[in-house]
Amino acid sequence: MAKLSAEQLAVHVKKKLAPVYLISGDETLLVSEAVDQVRAAARKQGFDQHEIHHAEGNFNWDNLLMSANALSLFSEKKILELRIRNGKPGDTGSKALIEYCQSPSADNLLILVLPKIEKRVENSKWHKAVSQVGDTVTIWPVNINQLPRWIEQRMKSAGLRTEPEAISILCAKVEGNLLAAVQEIEKLRLLCDSDFVDLTTMTSVVMDSARYNVFDLIDKAMNGDARAAVACLSGLRAEGNSAAVILWALANQARTLAQIKEMIDAGRSFDTAAGQAKVWKNKFALVRRAVQRLTLGQLQWQLRKCALTDRIIKGAATGDEWNELLDITLCLAGVDSLSKRSQKIAVFGHY
Repeated sequence: MAKLSAEQLAVHVKKKLAPVYLISGDETLLVSEAVDQVRAAARKQGFDQHEIHHAEGNFNWDNLLMSANALSLFSEKKILELRIRNGKPGDTGSKALIEYCQSPSADNLLILVLPKIEKRVENSKWHKAVSQVGDTVTIWPVNINQLPRWIEQRMKSAGLRTEPEAISILCAKVEGNLLAAVQEIEKLRLLCDSDFVDLTTMTSVVMDSARYNVFDLIDKAMNGDARAAVACLSGLRAEGNSAAVILWALANQARTLAQIKEMIDAGRSFDTAAGQAKVWKNKFALVRRAVQRLTLGQLQWQLRKCALTDRIIKGAATGDEWNELLDITLCLAGVDSLSKRSQKIAVFGHY
């Protein structure tokens, strides 16, 4: 089947859908938008049911196959969305995916969501099985040089025009964070009186931020200022900010720090590791301090807590997402808010 870019996918899904889509990449916003495109096209073609499975921990792959083979009482078509956070289905998962691809049902649409795929994964049996029956979509990151053009295109899609100097202001503000760029463009669309955004308007609107924002939260926690980070989190909640957006920012930062920590432990220099982890140069000092303060175990624990919080937000687990966000924030700031026993109970449900 086809190998598609994000741009090609938008055209492709308007036609007949493939039985399987493998969407991979590390740019969270663009991956989510690609998945949304497939979902929306599937709904138009009669896929009314939607299930999300997270292949992590003790995930039971038999549940995926049973769900795929289960007949609906009303014969409804079903979207099966499988998210593999580490990109590795393992032996059991590989066998399950190969089995599924041997005879995919016309009543099911399988969407696989993975981080960036390495070359050796593309040569695996399960990936080849998926590629034979489905389409693969690779989402590439937007680098520093591409960001101005990307922002310009996004503004055009929002019905806005601007000038290069104004785009430079927005690029500096978001520092490569595409989600932040989209939020700022939406703010401009709502606040501007005309479709043209000049330099003065861009400066006044973009720099007029709310008292609290998620980037301040991350910076304060990374700097080890637990008190200020907690105050910022409380402010974000009071201002009605989405727990999912805050979780995304915390999880993304913890994942980046863990990646850097692993590379440093493997003998690479901080500058090399930070560069490969796509850290912006103006954040090197802040990230260096966080990496020196936090252990790899603490960062891995944060990621487990992030996974639990994600399930709570989606209704797949019980708990209070804001309490979990508080624990994650404190941990990022270097403060253990729970005993080890309490932490195990919180994540695994037992000691």
